[in-house]
Amino acid sequence: MANLRQTPLTCSGHTRPVVHLAFSDITESSYFLISASKDGKPMLRQGDTGDWIGTFEGHKGAVWGVAINKEATKAASGAADFHAKIWDAVSGGEELSIPHKHIVKSVHFSADSSQLATGCNDKKLRIWDLSKPEEAVVEFAGHTGGIKHCYFYRNDTRLVSCSDDKTVRVWDASNGKEIEKLEFSCVPNSVEISPEGGVLTVAAGNTVSFWNAESLQKLNEFKVPSIVNSASLLPEKSIFVCGGDDLKMYKMDYQTGQELESFKGHFGPIHCVRFSPDGELYASGSEDGTLRLWQTTVGKTYGLWKCVEGPTPVENNIQPTALQEVAAN
Repeated sequence: MANLRQTPLTCSGHTRPVVHLAFSDITESSYFLISASKDGKPMLRQGDTGDWIGTFEGHKGAVWGVAINKEATKAASGAADFHAKIWDAVSGGEELSIPHKHIVKSVHFSADSSQLATGCNDKKLRIWDLSKPEEAVVEFAGHTGGIKHCYFYRNDTRLVSCSDDKTVRVWDASNGKEIEKLEFSCVPNSVEISPEGGVLTVAAGNTVSFWNAESLQKLNEFKVPSIVNSASLLPEKSIFVCGGDDLKMYKMDYQTGQELESFKGHFGPIHCVRFSPDGELYASGSEDGTLRLWQTTVGKTYGLWKCVEGPTPVENNIQPTALQEVAAN
């Protein structure tokens, strides 16, 4: 086992940088992965293997944010064409297009998929009732820079966002009022809420910090040998992974911050990182236009992985051979 090396699965298909990704919950058909790219075409994949399922076609600009609901029946995307779109994740058809006044950077479904939160370069967050999308149900004003990411949590009663204004803010989802603000010395590049809503993970500069999502008291903060663009905490909270400008994926101990492993595979800066819902793998998206899937426990038989011995990682290139075409007409 000492000679085992990480063997990432490389998911090709995008023609420009991959800037965001999201997993569904575990469904009867395992789980699913959606990716956002500057090529304007979000892609849906089988989450445990990386197999391409289909491409959502309809945006006329770079796609900056994506979301998939827990059941993997609906997908959402936000783009530089000033629109957020809702897609049928089974047929691939476009269900709804919601116009905004600026670039839509982030989208996130409520737990029951009835609402969508959007974060925009006009410095505002909005919540939309998808049955009546003519105007936002709630509009949140307070950020002084463009919104990078936003997520529902605490049974959809709270919204958390990070912005170019160097803050992370928590909002009351019912009325749009700001509850709390965390200030950073540099722009927070990503935020993540743990599945049960207890821990807020923030990547900013060369640090990854962890906060109690209720009290916003800092739990841990660790430095990384690179500018970090994204970080993700394993659901059981023993390790976290992160990646950034030095092209490496880091696996680190959540309690001590000790580097456990680091791997190179991408040929450009890493923009987004997330653990799968079962914690068996983590996905990364890069400036090089690829997604890569990495094993949490190297050498474990899971998905397409088999034990590979030797000093050199072997990549399993996953080409977009369709399981099911889901491109909108």
